[in-house]
Amino acid sequence: MDKKTFLLEEQIKLGAKLVPFAGWLMPVSYTSIIEEHNAVRKNVGLFDVSHMGEVFVSGKDALCFLQKLVPQDVSKLAVNKAVYCQLTNKKGGVIDDLIIYKLEDKYLLIVNASRIDEDLNWMVRNSLGFDVNIVNDSHNYSLLAIQGPMASDLVDKLGIKKENQPSYFSIKRGEILNINVLAARTGYTGEDGFEILVKNAYSAFLWDKILEEGKEFNIMPIGLGARDTLRLEAALHLYGNDLNEDITPVEAGLSWSVAKNKTADYNGKEVIMGQINGNISKHKKLVGFEMLDKIPARHGYEIYFENRKIGVVTSGGPSPVLKKNIGLAYLDVNNETSLNTSIKTIDTIVQIMIRNKLYDAKIVKRPFVEKKCKKENV
Repeated sequence: MDKKTFLLEEQIKLGAKLVPFAGWLMPVSYTSIIEEHNAVRKNVGLFDVSHMGEVFVSGKDALCFLQKLVPQDVSKLAVNKAVYCQLTNKKGGVIDDLIIYKLEDKYLLIVNASRIDEDLNWMVRNSLGFDVNIVNDSHNYSLLAIQGPMASDLVDKLGIKKENQPSYFSIKRGEILNINVLAARTGYTGEDGFEILVKNAYSAFLWDKILEEGKEFNIMPIGLGARDTLRLEAALHLYGNDLNEDITPVEAGLSWSVAKNKTADYNGKEVIMGQINGNISKHKKLVGFEMLDKIPARHGYEIYFENRKIGVVTSGGPSPVLKKNIGLAYLDVNNETSLNTSIKTIDTIVQIMIRNKLYDAKIVKRPFVEKKCKKENV
């Protein structure tokens, strides 16, 4: 049976269309995906992302333990700052991608809903010899995301004044309507935005009040459908589509999130740094594409060049902003028939097999839509 967030009843009242997702019953839309997408790009939207996992790591060896788990250099993380990184296996593959926040006395890890159990199992297996406490507190918290160009104004109205709001990729303790919360500023839409972590008991009240106070900013509740089109326009990865345990951060185009001068050893370091330094071959390369025909390419569709299969689509669909069909794909770069060794990548025309017919697509730069927020640094 699918799990339910503490906000399910509120979503039903709003007419949400519910679907199973990552073991949860979640809203895919309330009105239409395009309308909700545009609301986030132009004004502000409210997401229930309570299905995400919250894991707290503490103890004398917490830092050393995290250093072993991820390619980022967590030692450079200041209190109340955050960093995007990957939980890697011994071959450099991505077990999950996550955000680590450094609090005053512990670390908070926000992990993907579909990977909570796998992440915890991997952490426990790697904790031998470390004085560390790993606590999965996901069941005690709800997570509400306020995203869009009016997000800061709305959060200011809710009680966290702009001068006290966390900067990008930071987190702060605060109060919203006299409720204690952790307010982070990361986002998964390409827009400015906040994630409000609150105890479950207060989540429904807070959800309703945010929608009420946000009326002057034309707020809308947003479902998973628009969450996916928003993150795709921003070329942000979706675990299970664009990332998995057989793909390294380098192959996924995430070299920027790997600390190049980190001295501490971590799982998969030899492979990851070998690929960065050119000593170990990459097997895949993530690219962006736009369809030249008015038809969307979806996850799993095959990509061809000169009648040779060279890759597969991982994410694809319409861009409401560009009014084009866009997507992400992995190309094979480790054999002589690959696109990488034949011609340059950007502006290359390839074909995608859709319903037994080949359609033209062009390789383009990522992100597809300019992000309103800057990439974080440790």
